Amino acid sequence: MPLVPPRISRRHALRVLVAVLAVLGVLTWWLKPFGHPELQGELTFSTGARAGVYHRYGELLEQALKRDMPGVDVRLETSEGSQENLKRLATGQADFTVATADAVAKYQLDKRAGADRLRGVARLYDDYVQLVVPADSPVQSARDLRGKRVAIGQPGSGVRLVSERLLRAAKIDPVLDITSVSIGIDSMPSELEAGRIDAFFWSGGLPTNAVRELSERFDIRLVQLGDLVEQLQESGSPARYYRSAVMPQDTYARARNTSAVSTLAVPNLLVTMAGTDPQLTEQLTRTVILSRDLVGRQVHAAQLVDLRTAIYTDPVDLHEGARRYYRSVKP
Repeated sequence: MPLVPPRISRRHALRVLVAVLAVLGVLTWWLKPFGHPELQGELTFSTGARAGVYHRYGELLEQALKRDMPGVDVRLETSEGSQENLKRLATGQADFTVATADAVAKYQLDKRAGADRLRGVARLYDDYVQLVVPADSPVQSARDLRGKRVAIGQPGSGVRLVSERLLRAAKIDPVLDITSVSIGIDSMPSELEAGRIDAFFWSGGLPTNAVRELSERFDIRLVQLGDLVEQLQESGSPARYYRSAVMPQDTYARARNTSAVSTLAVPNLLVTMAGTDPQLTEQLTRTVILSRDLVGRQVHAAQLVDLRTAIYTDPVDLHEGARRYYRSVKP
């Protein structure tokens, strides 16, 4: 006896059709870039001084975000650096920012507002501490800065934190033993060139364009700081985030160094707050990782952003959205 297919009511057929369309809709949704519906809104990213690496990194990341999240209006805000960036983040003036790990640790240690809600998105690249002097300067170590006019960074910068710690490790009081000048990398090179300061500290990715450009028009030399690293690390948190590092001789090809320069380095972290939208954070994390090579063509330090190390955002926990992304690409 031949089998007769069961009759399907119009109502049942309509339900089946709706279900099929829903499945197709989900498939289409997952085929969109990054597998997410388009985000809409504004995003504020606090960077750093215009002549610094933070701001240039922010400019290039902004371009990548506009491509990957066209519905999100990205706004960049310059700042004095890490310390001011964290304050802006915690007070709602910024959604994402970059800060050095030691600055984050100090913010937590001081129990500043919002410290418990800071979350990591990615470990980026390391900042290298650079002590720059005229090529003919007698300064051979930080200990020789006594009595000199030294630019130590703006009050809200990460440079200020590390320069003051280095000076104290060298048995130099930043208030009594030198003439401290509170300026940033936007002004440091021109002040050194004009002879109004004798040296300046800078902490940034290698190479920093402002230092490179200075070396091309004025004879400079970078001073080793490696003799202070061990003593600095012994002071405990947040100095435990510093590590010994070496700047290759050709970092600044026109600088008058005859060999590599020993110094210290500290990780940079991309940071947000616990309440930031997980979907937004996940997509931004994806863009940060996938745009590494594009950004790295102009900000060489960004070439060091690596999926294997990006998850290590100590001293802050990973944001849930960032964790989702790293889990999605885990081999």
